[in-house]
Amino acid sequence: MKYRTGIRMLTLVMLAVMLLCPAQILAAEGISGVKTDLTNGEYSIQVDLEGGSGKASVSSPTLMLVKDGRMYAELQWSSSNYDYMIVDGEKFLNESEEGRNSVFTVPITVLDDKMEVIADTLAMGAPHEINYTLTFYEDSIGSKGQLPQEAAKRVVAVALIIIVGGGILNYFVNKRNRC
Repeated sequence: MKYRTGIRMLTLVMLAVMLLCPAQILAAEGISGVKTDLTNGEYSIQVDLEGGSGKASVSSPTLMLVKDGRMYAELQWSSSNYDYMIVDGEKFLNESEEGRNSVFTVPITVLDDKMEVIADTLAMGAPHEINYTLTFYEDSIGSKGQLPQEAAKRVVAVALIIIVGGGILNYFVNKRNRC
């Protein structure tokens, strides 16, 4: 009997919260990015940043994530001083390690148009929220391999293959010369 009463009370509390706090329930679900037909995975996308003093920038192209048919961007700033971003009223915290450039995964709410965001910086001694706009270009969506970080990984891999291959070749040439 106590079990049923507890469930009824819980149901009534949940109903009251839903009726009295619809904005909080929507916020708890989170912001969804733009809908897309792309399969879930990682892509690249060109992004432009405007606003602030002009000293800060974000990496472009940047990593675009598609999850459950929605678009998100992993933005890497040129500074380690950003501690949070606000996108469409939702706060996103810095995901990077201490001392590394700030990184945020945020929903892409619009393509080919300015998306207003706020980024909080600690660079000026005291925290300051700065208004920026981001523009993500739909025509630029491509493979993750187009990202500079991915190209650097390929260069390192090729260099390692050349070094190892050269070492093996050198071993056999020297061995042959000794005989």
